[in-house]
Amino acid sequence: MDVSKTKSSFYRRLYVAWLIDSGAARSVPDLMAVTGMPRRTAQDTLAALADLDIDCAFVQEPGERNNAGHYAIRDWGAIDPAWIARHQARIKAILGYP
Repeated sequence: MDVSKTKSSFYRRLYVAWLIDSGAARSVPDLMAVTGMPRRTAQDTLAALADLDIDCAFVQEPGERNNAGHYAIRDWGAIDPAWIARHQARIKAILGYP
C-alpha cells in the first residue's frame, strides 16, 4: 500500500492518541510494545499531538517521584475519536502495525 508521508504521520498521531485514550498504551514503553515503533518515534509523535490540537498531558502518579505516571488525552480538539475506533484496523494496516 503506497501512502504519503503526510498521511502516515497523521494516522500515526491519531492512532497514538487513540491508544492512550483507550488505555491500551499509556506510556512510551507501552506504545513501543503495541506498535513496534522506536522510542524516539513514540516520543516525537506524543510531542506532535499538539499540532492537531489534541491535548495530551503526562499525569504524575500520586506519591511517586521522577517520571512515574502515564499520558492522558484531555481534549481531542476537532478530532473524532469514534472515527479512529471504527477505522483502527485500516489505520494499523496502513502503518504496518501488528
